[in-house]
Formats: sequence, C-alpha cells, structure tokens
Amino acid sequence: MTSGAQGQLVGRVAALLRAVSAHEPAGVSTSDLARETDLARPTVHRLLATLADEGLVDRHRDNGRWTLGPELYLLGSLAAARYDIAELAGDVLRDLARETGESAYLSARRGDETVCLAVEEGSFPLRSHVLHIGIRFPLGVASAGLAILSHLPDRDIDAYLSRTDLSTEWGPDHARGDIEKRIAATRLAGYSVNPALIVEGSWGMGAAVFDTRDTPTWALSITGVESRFRDDRRAGLGESLLNQAHRLTQLLRRRPQPGH
Repeated sequence: MTSGAQGQLVGRVAALLRAVSAHEPAGVSTSDLARETDLARPTVHRLLATLADEGLVDRHRDNGRWTLGPELYLLGSLAAARYDIAELAGDVLRDLARETGESAYLSARRGDETVCLAVEEGSFPLRSHVLHIGIRFPLGVASAGLAILSHLPDRDIDAYLSRTDLSTEWGPDHARGDIEKRIAATRLAGYSVNPALIVEGSWGMGAAVFDTRDTPTWALSITGVESRFRDDRRAGLGESLLNQAHRLTQLLRRRPQPGH
C-alpha cells in the first residue's frame, strides 16, 4: 500500500470513529455512517468489522447499531492525564451555570473543529438543546468555535477561511465576510455571540480558554433561548464568561504537566 493510500485509509477510519462518537450513547446504523462520511456502505461495513475486531467499536446485537468500543476507553484513559480538563473544569462550569442560569459547556479544539466535552445544566427551565457532549462544529460555527477562531493569529484565520466555505453547509450568514465581522466583534468584546445562527431562537456566547503557550485550545460557552440574551443582559453574561474562562486558564497553568 502506498503512503497516499495509507493516509486515505487512516482518514476514513478517523472519520468513522468521529461519526460514531457523535451518536453516543444510542449508537448509529451502518447506512447512516455511510451517508455521514460519504463512503460506500460496503466500505464502511468492512472498516467497522475490522475496528470491532480490535475493540475500537461495538455492535449491538439487538439493533445492529454501532457504538465506541472498550479499547477506545482504555486508550482514552491513558491520554486523559495530558488532555482531559473536564474534571478540572467541573467547578468552573457549575459556577458559570449558577451565575447565569444558562446551561454551560466546555469545548475543545480538534483541528478545524470544536468538540463538546462537558456540560452543566442551568437553572432556567427553558433550555437550548443545540449542544451536547460529543457534538462537533467547524471553527467559526457556534459560539465556542467562534471564540477560539477569533483568538488565533491573523495568518491562521486567513488560512482557515481561505480553505473553508462554511456557507455551503451552514448558510449565507457564515460567508467569509460575515465571519470576519463576528471575529472583529469578538476581539473587541473579548467574548463571542451567536445570535441564533444555528437554530432559530437559540443563542450562545463563548469565551476562549488558553493553554500554557497562550494558544486558544478550549472554550467555555453558554446557550439559551433568545429572550435570555437581551442587550441589557449580554454584558453581564459576557463578564461571567470571561471571568470563568480566565479562572480555568489559570487552573490549567498551575496543573502539573505530564513528564514533569
């Protein structure tokens, strides 16, 4: 197998595992995975069967749906010391949800995407259900990804927007010019605002969390119904977000680094 073919195979496997993870814990059918990854169904089935042999995915006997396998849990537990901040962020998320009344989320950057890692439900009875653990969005889509993208160097932003057309999947409000305007507004305020651009009536706000190299690697965000994000309330919500994001950044910097 050539290096190009090997890279393509690894890419397909990675895409499949991400697609399976997006459907945890209910699982997902082979046909749905084929559609979501743009792969032929026989190819998907063959790859999944091999992954199942290695314990990386499981298939439920009763409904044929695929879920992540036990080997991924073991691998993930070993990587947790380096990458997992969900436990460290627990108090931060709880305080953010308590202060704002909205549901609070922790997301991490993974390449050109963000993935939701943890959630703390707010006290307000009406909630937005756009986010859930495991869901992924491209950078610049949803408040967490916009917050992270806005704090990247200009050259990285330009490179990303040059190779990515978010308007194709996410609509005209995600054309490059509109995203650049939201980036400018985010940099000015310090926090991002998503005014119901994904689901009608569902607003979100986000603030970046930085690693020890001052790279925006995670984000805190809150979501809720539109009436909870009025002009007179957003400044206070933004202040809470920024305070808790700074708090988590400092906690991360005080955490012992692996290998030290």
